[in-house]
Formats: sequence, structure tokens, C-alpha cells
Amino acid sequence: MSTSAIIMMIISMTLLWGGMIAAMINVHRQPDMQRDSAEQPPQQD
Repeated sequence: MSTSAIIMMIISMTLLWGGMIAAMINVHRQPDMQRDSAEQPPQQD
């Protein structure tokens, strides 16, 4: 592989993994409230 191909591969991998990590942090900070309430069964008294 040429040097320019390796540099482009590293940049692309950084953008891809960085975006995925940023998305996971965003979901962890602000979970979807509708999805959370829909997954929980109703409380029985």
C-alpha cells in the first residue's frame, strides 16, 4: 500500500469509529424515553 492510501485509511477509520463513539455517548446521555417506557411491562399492584 502506498503512503497516501494508508493515511486515507487511518483518517476514514478515525471518522467512522469516532462517529460511532459519539453516537453511543449521545444515546447514553439522552435515551429515547418513549422506547424505554414501551419496553417495560405495566406495574401490577
